[in-house]
Amino acid sequence: MKELNRILDQVVREKGIDREILVDALEQAMVTAARKKLGNRNLEAQFDEETGRINIFEYMTVVEEVTDSYTEIDLEEAREKYDPACEVGDELGVPVELGDLSRIIAQVAKQVIIQKVREAERDIIYNEFIDRRGEIINGIVQRVEKGDIIVNLGRTDAVLPHGEQVRSENYRQGDRIRALLLKVQKESKGPQLILSRTHPEFLRKLFDIEVPEVREGVIEIKACAREPGERAKIAVESHNSDVDPVGACVGVRGSRVRGVVQELKGERVDIVVWHDDPAIYASNALSPAQISRVLIDEEQHAMTVIVAEDQLSLAIGKRGQNVKLAARLMGWRLDIISEEESRKRDEEKRKMMRLPGLDPLKVARLVRGNVHKLEDLANSPASLVAETLEITEDAANALKAAAKQAFEAEVIAATDPGVDETP
Repeated sequence: MKELNRILDQVVREKGIDREILVDALEQAMVTAARKKLGNRNLEAQFDEETGRINIFEYMTVVEEVTDSYTEIDLEEAREKYDPACEVGDELGVPVELGDLSRIIAQVAKQVIIQKVREAERDIIYNEFIDRRGEIINGIVQRVEKGDIIVNLGRTDAVLPHGEQVRSENYRQGDRIRALLLKVQKESKGPQLILSRTHPEFLRKLFDIEVPEVREGVIEIKACAREPGERAKIAVESHNSDVDPVGACVGVRGSRVRGVVQELKGERVDIVVWHDDPAIYASNALSPAQISRVLIDEEQHAMTVIVAEDQLSLAIGKRGQNVKLAARLMGWRLDIISEEESRKRDEEKRKMMRLPGLDPLKVARLVRGNVHKLEDLANSPASLVAETLEITEDAANALKAAAKQAFEAEVIAATDPGVDETP
């Protein structure tokens, strides 16, 4: 039995599990095994720390006359054998002779202890990682299963799902990998750790590692947006007027941002200054393009950004990346147009304002509904026009007819310059 004490000490030392958890598991195992042999009786197991022995007691009620020998013991026998001070009605723990139960109990105890050890280990792992959500984790690629990468973290494994991987990155067994600990989920087989290399927070944490001013709170990363593996933008603000937020994040000769880019396998990172003025923020977010002016629609949380013709492609970016990232960074809907397009839209608005019943506010409502010109208005459903302008459908149909007439006159004028297009 002393061997049992040694085994418990070894498990506590090597697995880091609370000894009380193991002892409790052992006592439960003994009761379970004894009940399998003796039936569903009122049993209790107690572990003796000094001897390493587990004693099993059957609790019986002290009575004057026994009617059920499994649950009762008479007063005389109870006082003579177990407790001279007991009284009728007391619950008395009577030691159970194990005999041939020892081998069965040992087997069941072993199984239950192993299960409890596994459960305790799972709890330890869960408690260790639940508070590390949002941190960058280092591991080694173990294997790939159906596109998911299994990462060994030492004490446990984590999963980098296919959807959280950067398409252009490839990993092999044994490669070192860093990723954001995105989720910690409790599962029946143990906690599941979900990693990500595509989440914007991964970018934020990399700057937290590379830039002391970010780590210390002098510079705040206000927003992040990514097209993983291709391009990213972060908006930064300095809480110290003497510290340039962009310069601090870039580092001397680009040393700090280079560390981030290397970890992201070449993903281009734009660092822009955050501003509480949406127009200035938009100008910064669309860098390196230069913008001419911004038209803001606070109600729709949208803005039209007007740029010179030679800045249009730069503002939009390759496959629309620049404007998409800027919009995500700001949380606004952005519409990029050229100066020429802006002039055309202004002219179209003026044409619509010549229609009976329309004024600048109503034309603005139509534009919000993606009705930018006479042709759009003429072809829009009457119900939509009525709802947008808060007028009757009859009035909407009359307005549509006027728009159609004006548009047709415009087409005729374009083909025959001698015809006056004014309705």
